[in-house]
Amino acid sequence: MQTNQETTNALERRIDLTISMETVEAQVQTRLKQLARTVKMPGFRPGKVPLKMVEQTHGGQARSEAIGAALEQAFGEKIQEEKLRVAGQPRIEPKEGTAEGAMEFTAVFEVYPEVTVGDLSDRQIERPTLEVSDAEVDKTIDVLRKQRTSYEAVEREAAADDRVVIDFTGRKDGEVFQGGEAKDFPFVLGAGSMLKDFEDAALGMKTGETKTFKMTFPEDYHASELAGQEVEFEITMKEVGAPKLPEVDEEFAKSLGVADGDVAKMREEVKANLEREVSRRLKARIKEQAMDALLEAHPIDVPQTLINREAEQMAANARRDMEQRGMQTKDLPISADWFTEQAVRRVKLGLVLAELVKAKDLYAKPEQVRALVEDFAQSYEDPKEVIDWYYTQPERLAQAEALVIEDNAVEWVLANAKTEDTSVDFDELMGSAA
Repeated sequence: MQTNQETTNALERRIDLTISMETVEAQVQTRLKQLARTVKMPGFRPGKVPLKMVEQTHGGQARSEAIGAALEQAFGEKIQEEKLRVAGQPRIEPKEGTAEGAMEFTAVFEVYPEVTVGDLSDRQIERPTLEVSDAEVDKTIDVLRKQRTSYEAVEREAAADDRVVIDFTGRKDGEVFQGGEAKDFPFVLGAGSMLKDFEDAALGMKTGETKTFKMTFPEDYHASELAGQEVEFEITMKEVGAPKLPEVDEEFAKSLGVADGDVAKMREEVKANLEREVSRRLKARIKEQAMDALLEAHPIDVPQTLINREAEQMAANARRDMEQRGMQTKDLPISADWFTEQAVRRVKLGLVLAELVKAKDLYAKPEQVRALVEDFAQSYEDPKEVIDWYYTQPERLAQAEALVIEDNAVEWVLANAKTEDTSVDFDELMGSAA
């Protein structure tokens, strides 16, 4: 067999493969003889079927397998000889006008790019910093109190932040429309769960009052038959409830899981949890900057095969996530094309990180993995159970190892780039997606 390599673009390669028909036919005969030992045919005992009959029945399959094996061998020898790192499976194309006594093909495939660790000394990275103080603890406790708000019935006009209970009927052109009627319907004024015009109409009403008003649905309203349409509502106020925040006392502490209701201990636990969350968000911001710096310092082409594979995986993950949330995805067109841009970034980062870890020996050490798992476990009621959960399954531990490797890469970037500490606002940090 002969091979000839041709380079097309940066990552695509084309290799011509020539296979001797004599070699293929010899392999066909070998395969048929092996089949003849076990093949069953009516009127013959196993192993006694004539070879000619075996060839008539299984010759096509044997020849196809022999050609495939010969191509695989020729391709494997060539990429080993050229020391090529193949990304994905090659596409095999038959050539026209082949030589006598031979079959000629072209293997089209992509290779991994060459990655050399670049210089990051001119890259600027800001290290956001934030120290959790009593003020941040107080803000967090206030949020926890609001989450546990109760409501007491009052005899006054409904105001912002009150929870009201109403009956309502909505009509379009005099007819009640679908979803336009409810009894004992509760909502909080100002929470944004209802359209603003609807909430404004309920403001100022007292228990027992009825009001009729007109409003127009937004043009982008989710129910297309109502979008941009004017309707008339009649609402009756059944109850006005004033918000009441719980006191920061023993009962409140117990509601947060502090068994003995010790308020001081509750504050300590809130602070510890808050420090972990702040640390996680700060690390996420630093990591994003570090990954951006690595991408900027390593402008590489990536195989389309890997991009397609990653995009398909991301689409599959999106479908699975939606199904776990109870949504039907059978008829939902979730396309891999939606994830192409993210897939390119992920593949590039994967290739760059792999080379960086190998070149700078940034592999995860057992003690690092253990420390990370123990840190994860601290936010659970039984940390030991969580630690055991990780260490009883290799795939779970592999996830922790991957995170440690990323952290090692981030530390390397910070050590080799220009860094500057910058303070960050608590509300801005906690309000951001991280």
